[in-house]
Amino acid sequence: MEGDQKLRLRLRLFSVVLACVVGVSSAQSASNVKARYHYYNPVENNWDLNAAHAYCAPWYASQSKEWLKKWGWTGFCGPAGPTGQAACGKCLNVTNAKTGAKATVRIVDTCSSGGLKLDAQVFRMLDTTKEGYHAGYITVNYVFVSC
Repeated sequence: MEGDQKLRLRLRLFSVVLACVVGVSSAQSASNVKARYHYYNPVENNWDLNAAHAYCAPWYASQSKEWLKKWGWTGFCGPAGPTGQAACGKCLNVTNAKTGAKATVRIVDTCSSGGLKLDAQVFRMLDTTKEGYHAGYITVNYVFVSC
């Protein structure tokens, strides 16, 4: 009987851990999020996160230019995913919910709007109808991906 109780306890513990893992993985994407444009000006700032006044600069400004140039830049304060320093350096696949245009971006900053702050160049690439520019935002879906 004691062995059965231990087995049941282990199974319950496994179920709780599994539920937590599933919850974390499902919290790594969001739909219908407002993405606004922001002028990080990476080219003009010579790909320098300090010059762009990006929140993540203390941890990532010393990365190679190749690393900094690989993906477009974004500020992140989305409804799902890590926050603050834990979000820095991570990548998102962002899709314009209306048109399906897609881009991969790297989180280099935070924001307070509850969504994304896409570098203007990435925003223009996703805003294929130019409606977002006039509205000041586009509605996107995002999912965290490996960089």
